Amino acid sequence: MTEEEVADPQNLPQQDRLHVTADATDDIHVLTPTGEIDHHTGDTLRRALEAITTPRPRVVVDLHQVTFMDSSGINILIAAHRALSDTGGHLRLARPTNPVLRTLRIVGIDTVIDCYTTLAQALKD
Repeated sequence: MTEEEVADPQNLPQQDRLHVTADATDDIHVLTPTGEIDHHTGDTLRRALEAITTPRPRVVVDLHQVTFMDSSGINILIAAHRALSDTGGHLRLARPTNPVLRTLRIVGIDTVIDCYTTLAQALKD
């Protein structure tokens, strides 16, 4: 498993902190955002998703360290899901915190993007 630092939280203003760690295991990219995903911080996650350029990319976003996500985060996930699906890849969500899971369910994203309670489940083909 390799790890790449996508955003350095030391370089971000206090209110805009979102840290995303990118790992790869086998051919699956695992992005782990930490913090809040909103209209101030969402570009960090968007850039991390856009940085994955492998053919037919398989991506898991591990949400266990996300404390809040608004509609900006939902839009980023929907756009990534569409883009990855269009290239023959997929996006899966893993371990959302209760506040994030509530948002996913209210909007209905959990019926569009596969959402798993464990990372191991999300990594299975």
